[in-house]
Amino acid sequence: MNAQNGLDRSAPGAQLQAMEGREFLTFRLGAEEYGIEILKVQEIRGYDAVTRLANAPEFIKGVINLRGVIVPIVDLRIKFGVAEPVYDQFTVVIVLNVGGRVVGAVVDSVSDVLTLEPDQMRAAPQFSSSFDTSHLTGLASLDERMLILVDIERLMLSADMALIDGPVH
Repeated sequence: MNAQNGLDRSAPGAQLQAMEGREFLTFRLGAEEYGIEILKVQEIRGYDAVTRLANAPEFIKGVINLRGVIVPIVDLRIKFGVAEPVYDQFTVVIVLNVGGRVVGAVVDSVSDVLTLEPDQMRAAPQFSSSFDTSHLTGLASLDERMLILVDIERLMLSADMALIDGPVH
């Protein structure tokens, strides 16, 4: 049970019910369109030079100094394996505030901000344990568009992202 809002997140559909009328920032990774809660977004900026870190995983491009805050930059295209990363004038960094940390996510482009109602959303499909979908909140249908909804906080704070030390409470 989540004490903050009284929802049992483990119950099927609980995450989707909690999203009633929520706003999502949509972005592209390759041919696919994704959505994240707009409340997690701090700002959107063009991709700029990063300082590489030795021995960092390939998807961690490095860090930037954002007004005195050192921000790790994660390329979601590499992390999800969905597109050959190209760094050009269209490449965007979504600066996120997740779990009290500031993290940048590199995406191909930002589309728009959408308000989604429960009847537009479906739970994420279940796969075998070899395919981790714990960071997927669900799927949304908008006319001819299919939007993959990502729990960006869960993704960024997961152990395999290597952005945190130890468990987050």
